[in-house]
Amino acid sequence: MSLSPPALLLPDRAGLPDTIAYLRAAYPAPQWQAHRNYGELTAFWLRVHASLRDQAQRIARITDGFREGRSTAAGFQTMAVPALNHFLQHLDGHHGIEDQAYFPKFRALDPRMAAGFDVLESDHRIIHESLEATVETARTMLHALGTPGDSRVAVDRYAETSERLFALLARHLSDEEDVVIPAMRAHGERSVS
Repeated sequence: MSLSPPALLLPDRAGLPDTIAYLRAAYPAPQWQAHRNYGELTAFWLRVHASLRDQAQRIARITDGFREGRSTAAGFQTMAVPALNHFLQHLDGHHGIEDQAYFPKFRALDPRMAAGFDVLESDHRIIHESLEATVETARTMLHALGTPGDSRVAVDRYAETSERLFALLARHLSDEEDVVIPAMRAHGERSVS
């Protein structure tokens, strides 16, 4: 699948145009909870997104603390490794469920949604590539921390790749909410559950 124009690719965009998030204006975020179609699925979806954002911020704080000398290498590993593993598993699982279950149901509701879900599925591939780069730099960093010498380059490289992943994810989550949550308002949650 090829996105057109290229500005819709996740690293290059600052949000989705109204032609893609065409229900956003009719169902603005401040009114979601008050809508009659706001239910458990919407609340769950938003909680999952909030949890992913919180986990990314926690990992960034752990990394920043180590880079700024507020924790030891051992302390950093003790906190960062489980936090990163949990985050990566959570993210991968969430995207898998969306790609395999929810996105196909949304596509079937309204053909106009296809373009939005093409963008979101492309995002998932880009995020997965960034996730793999983060895992690789994390492994390199952990090896460097376990050997004598300066590990600063490896730590900085990990920080850069993880920051890129978190930035891509933040943009994607916001854009996904602009497509998915208004669609659940318009069509009802039962149509995709």
